Amino acid sequence: MGIQIDLLNEDKVTLSFEVFPPKTSSKYENVLKAAEKIASLNPSFMSVTYGAGGGTSAHTVALAKDIHEKYGVEVMAHLTCVSSTREHVESMVEQFKENGIENIMALRGDIPKDGQVGEDYQYACQLIKKLKEKGDFCIGARCYPEGHVESPSIKEDIQHLKEKVEAGADFLTTQMFFDNNVFYNFLYKIKEAGINVPVVAGIMPITNAKQVSRAVQMSGTSIIPYHFKMMVDAFGDNPEIMKQAGIIYASEQIIDLIANGVKHIHVYTMNKPDIAEGIMNNISEILK
Repeated sequence: MGIQIDLLNEDKVTLSFEVFPPKTSSKYENVLKAAEKIASLNPSFMSVTYGAGGGTSAHTVALAKDIHEKYGVEVMAHLTCVSSTREHVESMVEQFKENGIENIMALRGDIPKDGQVGEDYQYACQLIKKLKEKGDFCIGARCYPEGHVESPSIKEDIQHLKEKVEAGADFLTTQMFFDNNVFYNFLYKIKEAGINVPVVAGIMPITNAKQVSRAVQMSGTSIIPYHFKMMVDAFGDNPEIMKQAGIIYASEQIIDLIANGVKHIHVYTMNKPDIAEGIMNNISEILK
């Protein structure tokens, strides 16, 4: 099994970063350069996303392999299934094996705008079960502190989360949230439901005002703290100030999480090394 689960089972703080592959080959080198700078910060691991419908699948594999082999950083590749056939998923699994990728974030993926989905997979738990059959992978799954946007209630969403864990998910990573109390309440609820795998807190630094509405739409988060709103209102029109303020806000979130016993933090970097570096610098002593 991938060493990632060993990292998450240790009583030590981990900080990891997410990058996304390019949609076209012509932009691969630029993305690789950004990933290289992020890797040079020595994160605990890095994850590489997987485009909707598998549109970036080849670049996901290549980027994960390059990060691992060239920079010596443990990697986790994402894999979505809702638009995939069984054959495509099996092909991706073989590519992961061939390229030494042992950690997989197993996701349903977004429903395409045209509503066209595959017949083989409807839920992430089906993909997780298949991955468990196909290899000795360390498998992560997504969780939603405020409930998935399509779920009628947080209680039902947690039941689906339990199904993912029972299917073989080794750990969970949250969707972004901006109020840590939401996350703490979520941890209590899933523990009460009998979910005991490691949970990684997903943090999205908001460094420009336009990100806010998109982040809310993507994550389904409805709880936006007053001081966060004030920050965006005050600095949103000034890109440099907003970037600094966003890095500080995310850093303060992370410091509060660690102070309250949360060991594992995953930062959605949006391929921006300066943001990853800013956060790393702000908490460097805490990570020692």
